[in-house]
Amino acid sequence: MSLAPALQFSHDQAEALDQISEALAAAGVDLVNGTLLPEGGSRRVLAVVGKAGSGKTMLLAELCKALAAAGVDTVSGDWEGRRRKDRRTLAILAPTNKAASVLRGRGVPATTIHRILYTPVYDPQYERIAEWLAGQGSRPQVEGLSEAALDRAKAFYDVVKSIPGALATAGLRGADFIKGWKRRDEPLDIGLVDEASMLDERQFDDLREIFPTLVIFGDPAQLAPVGQSGEMVFDRLGDGQRLDLTRIHRQAQDSPILDLAHALGDESLGFEAFEQMVQDAARRDPRVVWAERVESDLMARSPVLVWRNVTRVRLIAAFRAAHGAPVDALLPGEPLICDGIELPLKHRKKRIDLEARGLIKGAQVIYLGPGTKPGFSRLHVVGAEDPRFSAASIIKIELADSEEPFIPYAARMGAAFLHGAAVTIHKAQGSQWDTVQVFAPDLYAAAQSGRIEAGIPLWKRLAYVAITRAENRLLWVVRNRLARPSAPLGIDDLPRGVAGLVLAAGGSDASGGDI
Repeated sequence: MSLAPALQFSHDQAEALDQISEALAAAGVDLVNGTLLPEGGSRRVLAVVGKAGSGKTMLLAELCKALAAAGVDTVSGDWEGRRRKDRRTLAILAPTNKAASVLRGRGVPATTIHRILYTPVYDPQYERIAEWLAGQGSRPQVEGLSEAALDRAKAFYDVVKSIPGALATAGLRGADFIKGWKRRDEPLDIGLVDEASMLDERQFDDLREIFPTLVIFGDPAQLAPVGQSGEMVFDRLGDGQRLDLTRIHRQAQDSPILDLAHALGDESLGFEAFEQMVQDAARRDPRVVWAERVESDLMARSPVLVWRNVTRVRLIAAFRAAHGAPVDALLPGEPLICDGIELPLKHRKKRIDLEARGLIKGAQVIYLGPGTKPGFSRLHVVGAEDPRFSAASIIKIELADSEEPFIPYAARMGAAFLHGAAVTIHKAQGSQWDTVQVFAPDLYAAAQSGRIEAGIPLWKRLAYVAITRAENRLLWVVRNRLARPSAPLGIDDLPRGVAGLVLAAGGSDASGGDI
């Protein structure tokens, strides 16, 4: 049995797909004939493992298409219809909004792990609209919504299968129809998880509980989660569960950025020799730049990637000074990184609300301005499908000459944020940007430290992760200098997502509800 000829996979991809197909057949999905079978009741975990350019995303995307063709329903996390006995479900997941948005940009309907762990609770009258849009109910009559508004919602849903998007075109905000979030009660059938190198043991256990059939995709050369001794969850899988992709595909071989990333696999390569390779690549190809300074214009949306916290804090201070940011406030357009949720255990529902909207540790956020309530901030979560809302915030700006951070805005409890103009390479894992700046003096310091992680020099792991965050252009910054910005900070460049549709439909608030 093989799907490879139809999909034109490489030999290692075809072998991996054959083994995945066998696992799915045991679970009641026949990819070869495109049909659903009686449920087999088996449980299986497989890992597809390969370096950048080995075709993991291509395999995941084609697998999604084959599952959809077989009649498996994709669950988005925005809304779920009534479960039918003959229904089979699929969710495509990533650890962060940014990682999920990278997949969505490639045509894969991905969502975050949190949006599957926690499901939205809809207001009953608006759930009737959702059921109608999804073909599970008759056209409803809803007080306050005209027939024309329902027609707009239906026209939108017929093109874009998003319940929140459709309701937004009818003039509703998320706060109108989503009343909260709850932990998922029932398991789903099949889970495909990208960026599995970022998973910790707790997340992995949650996923195995929800999905009887789980296929994770990961890069063994990336950095393991903090506290796992350099191990990734797929390193502990038994024989036959790990499917290795080793071939680098033609489209990847044409990338000077991936050439540099793969060169790091040479055990004899030292830091100085690698920097020479970067300089040589910069002479040959404009996609690699040997940069004598950090570009402050890029830092607002694509952070400088560093290893040391002291470097991160100094670059952030220089960025704010270059933009003339006041010492006691943030400017609209300043980037932030979510540093976790500061809520006691008794506020579990509020924590779920924040996490489900994308405010999980490491999430990239743009500050839009103060909220209408004290301690609240209007935020744009990068990569989220509905990115704008107001949330109770604790914003900390670390200072180079002080152990205590400056706190321009603070609620008593809520989402905590650090500045995001520069981030550690660990926090950048799972994200991608069109252009990436890597602060090379920090990697030199890592090389000088002599540290080893899971048998590989730490500087090589850091360099590999940092380099592969760049989709099209890499700036290898070799001097501790900052260019002046060419324009002031702003927010006009930010996409509005689903929330932006509210204004187009005549709504009153494009920044979402308060949480």
